[in-house]
Amino acid sequence: MHPDRPVYLDNHATTPLDPRVLAAMRPWWEENFANPHSVEHAMGREAEAAVEAARAEIAGLIGAEAREIVLTSGATEANNLAIKGAARFAAAQGSERRRIVTLATEHKCVLESVRDLAAEGFEPVLLPVGPGGLLDLDLLRDTVDKRVLLVSVMAVNNEIGVVQDLEVVGAIAKAAGALFHTDAAQGCGRIALDVAEIQADLLSISGHKIYGPKGIGALYVRRRPRVRLAPLFSGGGQERGFRSGTLPAPLVVGLGEAARIAAGEGLLDAGRIAGQRDRFLAALEAEVPGLRLNGDPERRVAGNLNLTFPGELDAQGLMAEAPEVCVSTGSACSSAAVEPSYVLRALGMPEAEARATLRIGIGRFTSPADVDRAAAALAAAWRRVAAARPARTGTE
Repeated sequence: MHPDRPVYLDNHATTPLDPRVLAAMRPWWEENFANPHSVEHAMGREAEAAVEAARAEIAGLIGAEAREIVLTSGATEANNLAIKGAARFAAAQGSERRRIVTLATEHKCVLESVRDLAAEGFEPVLLPVGPGGLLDLDLLRDTVDKRVLLVSVMAVNNEIGVVQDLEVVGAIAKAAGALFHTDAAQGCGRIALDVAEIQADLLSISGHKIYGPKGIGALYVRRRPRVRLAPLFSGGGQERGFRSGTLPAPLVVGLGEAARIAAGEGLLDAGRIAGQRDRFLAALEAEVPGLRLNGDPERRVAGNLNLTFPGELDAQGLMAEAPEVCVSTGSACSSAAVEPSYVLRALGMPEAEARATLRIGIGRFTSPADVDRAAAALAAAWRRVAAARPARTGTE
């Protein structure tokens, strides 16, 4: 990495494009730009074949069949299609099930989709999580009954990196005859996921979280027993009628290549990333006494550290003092003004502590030199901010 370039430790917001993914995409912009739906001519058929080969790679990453993969613009669209699509189809069929169960710590697009459905006569049920960010499975068992249409529980939290027990969640949903959806944007390629093992009916994938391009994602829709969805918008009936619109062949090919690499190298990645994470945390803890890790320390994805700094500092100020490090205070997916993370508040964290918290995301291309430099920069920034505080409070 260029010495003047910031160290990028925000891999939950987005990941860099793997060079192999870029190489796979380029011909579909430059040499064959055909519409993959133009099957009357040779270039169109070639583009269609590339799209279908990519679809098979995406399916392979989660143990699905290629024809169960519906391509979307990303995980936000996939989550909307899964939740609203399932609810609206069931309502049109006269289903009596009206409850949609999810967690208080889900991604905004899941929470907002569920809230939107309240206006259509559905009943959102938002379950709390424990102090470590994990769902109380007994509480879920008590909640999911014949009134519940859909259970939506994310695989890996985008802020605190905790991994939910999807196998148990899926079994509980199935026992009650409910559909099970998981937002796997942060889990896909980072943890092993098999749709049969977790009994998922619907699973959302994002390209740019797995070293693929932005603007592409997928929704797994189970075929047997068949899951039925009402589409979000109308058009030419592409993607089995679930998702009309011309497929962006280069992006689809990129997602396919990213999925292929993740399937083959995911475990290797995870081990290396965990090593960098431990190295970074040890270096930072040595310099910042009282640093606290949020979220369950064991059931978490390898690259995530959600850290509260002592002294009730402002994390924004800390980041401003360390411009050579790219980190974040929470989800990058909320465009609203900076406010304390609702995920951290759901863990029972006081507002002042939530404001003093940074999210670190270590990835495939993070080097030991990167984490050493970042830890030193953040520690120095913390010392400067902490030193300035008493002087400031003394004059107030």
